[in-house]
Amino acid sequence: MKVYYSTAGIPAFKRAVLTIGTFDGVHLGHRQILEQLKQEAARIDGETVIITFHPHPRKVVSADQPAFHLLNTIEERIELFDRNGIDHLVIVPFTPEFSQQTPEAYIEHFLIEKFHPHTIIIGYDHRFGQGRTGNYKLLEDCCERLGFKLMEISPHVIDENTVSSTRIRHALLESQVDQANSLLGYDYFFEGTVVTGNQLGRELGYPTANIRVENAEKLVPGNGIYVVEAALFDAPTASPAGSPSSIATDTPLLKGMMSIGIRPTIADNRRTIEVNLFDFNKDIYGRTLRVYVKHYLRPEVKFEGLEPLMAQLAQDKLDSLRFFGL
Repeated sequence: MKVYYSTAGIPAFKRAVLTIGTFDGVHLGHRQILEQLKQEAARIDGETVIITFHPHPRKVVSADQPAFHLLNTIEERIELFDRNGIDHLVIVPFTPEFSQQTPEAYIEHFLIEKFHPHTIIIGYDHRFGQGRTGNYKLLEDCCERLGFKLMEISPHVIDENTVSSTRIRHALLESQVDQANSLLGYDYFFEGTVVTGNQLGRELGYPTANIRVENAEKLVPGNGIYVVEAALFDAPTASPAGSPSSIATDTPLLKGMMSIGIRPTIADNRRTIEVNLFDFNKDIYGRTLRVYVKHYLRPEVKFEGLEPLMAQLAQDKLDSLRFFGL
């Protein structure tokens, strides 16, 4: 997949079949659009093109609203699009000026002049242009005059509920990981730097890697104890914003369990992320750990001392191993 960080200098795509959106999560609903994109491109011997935006438009047009977290960093979105076999990804800087285009100008001076699409495929709820007033009907009205084909994707429904990034965010914040993963179509993941903790886990016989998530926009699931797998890799060297993660898809996965929360038994009000990797005892400080959140075990509990905490940790490990069929 070829990645472009603006529309300046993009090539003349071959019979471009394109779609537009933020695609936060690249979830099952999004992948229905991507599959349609690939099928149509194959049918006409064309190329698939995704137009996405960075930063997220909501952070620009609703800057005065409370902050919200994203399912994917831009690097993760690049990785997920690449996994899904897309030919070209154009990351458009989303600015206040860009958001103020009229829908008509957006169609003619952005989509048509920059991309010359053969076919545009959009989701049923796609909105664009100033005030998000542009929609499928407006694109439909322009098809014949501007010479492109238009296709619409209806909602992708699982268990009679529409898949949406908002719904997945809510599920993760409520620790409903099984539901979130079923809507994503993959295990939710995040990554961060392994930093020094208070070493209590080591004293208890369950050494943990304390994770500092570097990207403040990345959503971390709600507090609780989870079954996880993790991939360890070296922290990437400085690179342009939006460059893919350095992790390889064949990086070995380590099984473990994770605690997210304030550790009420030891009266620590700082929110921490701690991962206990099974059968692993290496110095990994300063390295990057990607955590795949597979299953929610239980909420945080305040124990009356360290002995009952240790007993519960032993049970958590057994439950985690049972989840893996071990």
